[in-house]
This record gives sequence, structure tokens and C-alpha cells, in this order.
Amino acid sequence: MKMKSNLLIFMVVASIMATSCQSTKPVQTTALSAEASVKQVLSEQADCWSKGDLECYMKGYWKSDSLLFVGKSGLTYGWQKTLDNYKRNYPDVTAMGKLNFDLKEMRHLSPETILVVGKWHLKRDAAKGDLQGHFSVIFKRFPDGWKIIADHSS
Repeated sequence: MKMKSNLLIFMVVASIMATSCQSTKPVQTTALSAEASVKQVLSEQADCWSKGDLECYMKGYWKSDSLLFVGKSGLTYGWQKTLDNYKRNYPDVTAMGKLNFDLKEMRHLSPETILVVGKWHLKRDAAKGDLQGHFSVIFKRFPDGWKIIADHSS
């Protein structure tokens, strides 16, 4: 009787362990997929910027009046106001230069939100001079993909 009891306990424990190992795999796969999607958005943004296409660049942002951008001029709320600021500060392709992101960290805040921290660098003509700084952005998953809902760039 004792042997049957031990065998039953072993089978229950083995079943729980197997189930718990299997259940973490989809979560890990989903997290890796989310990170790849976010990296793709940032890569597309860098390409758009480097081509001088701000409207294309802004596709990575949440098109909402609640979008938050924090920069050297303070707080800006809204997608359109953020685009207008970019147009004012970077009026042409020469001022924009070539954008490169160096991602330092990605943190999952929830299954639907990711914090990305990194460095940005604008390679520009010698007359304009290169620019660089750090950024932290919060991405949120929407039905049409991952979008930046908050951006702090310095």
C-alpha cells in the first residue's frame, strides 16, 4: 500500500512539474516575440528618420492626444504636437541626419507594456555637428501593433 501511495505522489509531482515547465514556454515565447516587435518598430523609425520622413517616423507613436513626450523643452502632450515639435526642431534632412539607436535595456512592465532604455545618435554633416543622448520609451500593445505611449529623450 505504501508503495502505491509513493508512486501516486511521484506521478502527481511529476505531472505538476511537467505542466509548470510547459506553461512558461509560451510566456517566454510571447515575451521574445514582443521584444522583437518593439525592436522592429524602433528600426523602422530609425530608417524613416534617416530618410527625412517624419510622418513615417511618427507611425511608431500612439496617435492620441494622450501621447506624452518629455524633452529639453518640457512636456508635450499629443501626437500632432509632438510631430509639430519635430518639424520645428528638425526642419530638413540635413538637420535630421542619420539616426541610430543603441538599446540598453528592455523591461516588461506587463504583458501589454514594455519599457525600453537606450541611447540615440544623430550622425550629421560637420557643419551641423552630431547629436546624441539617452531615451526611455514605454511601448504598449495595440490591435495594430506596438506603439510608443510615452517618450523621454534627453
